[in-house]
Amino acid sequence: MSIIVITTFLLIFFAYLTNANDMFYNNKNNNNNTDEEVKGIYEIWLAEHGKIYNGVGEKGKRFEIFKDNLRFIEEHNNSKNQTYVLGLNRFADLTNEEYRTMFLGTKSDARRRVVKSKNASHRYVFRATDHVPESVDWRKKGAVAPIKDQGSCGSCWAFSTVAAVEGINQIATGEMITLSEQELVDCDTMYNDGCNGGLMDYAFNLSFPMVKNAKVVSIDDYEDVAANEKALEKAVAHQPISVAIEASGRAFQLYSSVNIHKLFIILNFSNCIFTGKCGTQLDHGVVVVGYGTENGVDYWVVRNSWGTNWGEDGYIKMERNIKDTNSGKCGIAMEGSYPIKNAINKITMGEEGIIRST
Repeated sequence: MSIIVITTFLLIFFAYLTNANDMFYNNKNNNNNTDEEVKGIYEIWLAEHGKIYNGVGEKGKRFEIFKDNLRFIEEHNNSKNQTYVLGLNRFADLTNEEYRTMFLGTKSDARRRVVKSKNASHRYVFRATDHVPESVDWRKKGAVAPIKDQGSCGSCWAFSTVAAVEGINQIATGEMITLSEQELVDCDTMYNDGCNGGLMDYAFNLSFPMVKNAKVVSIDDYEDVAANEKALEKAVAHQPISVAIEASGRAFQLYSSVNIHKLFIILNFSNCIFTGKCGTQLDHGVVVVGYGTENGVDYWVVRNSWGTNWGEDGYIKMERNIKDTNSGKCGIAMEGSYPIKNAINKITMGEEGIIRST
């Protein structure tokens, strides 16, 4: 980056730092921001996210959307008793409709959920005599690969599937082998539909073993989790679990963390647990990689596939143990599933590159 560009960026940053900080959290009249103030923040955001618009008038169109999202963010963050914050993440220049069209891709339906609930495994059914850890975080145990980015492709189902398989393979073998979601998107076409959506169960059933750098990862089978949060908790205590959620809400789109929008405006919030409104129209595949409690609020640790410029460096904490429902926050407990791996990988690569059973 040239000295001129750096100097310009710093001038914009220092000129608007105080205003931006007030607008997000301290200025109760923040809806009175001038266009010039918002344009300054917009330019910083564009530089931070490497955004360049080619279409005639596109930058102006995106600015209006950005400004409307900023207003929504400010209204939320200035409300009292919020357990989470919103920020200018990577989706700040998208309408909610654009966001839903481009980044959500799980296909689910009510009939299939009924069938799944009847066929759910008893492996992780919660019983009164069960004792599970108070908190779990598979990231700390090496069973979660770095955050990945599905891009503007509705392939969340593939990222959820792969993350669950990577996790159980690491737990069973002690080795983290990162796998290719693109392989699933390209090859799993019997029931799943690439960038147009799919389901994790179909991918578990049809798409393994997978090969990465002459190493083969296999699973023995897959099962569904009973549709309630206690069973999901017990399952997550044993391995990362693929789940589907409703992620279509505007608050979910703009969810952020203590580092509000990566523009050096950092406030020390005690927690960022998503407790916002959402339903059970499942439209996005993710992976639960842990759970815990913070300031009296129980939460799930959920790994997303939208890169590190969304949420808490790619993760979201979602409220856990919702009263009066088995579905969980945003339907998180409705369609949990997981791969089974009982031993080391049962398939190896022969010298000539042919997959062999062992």
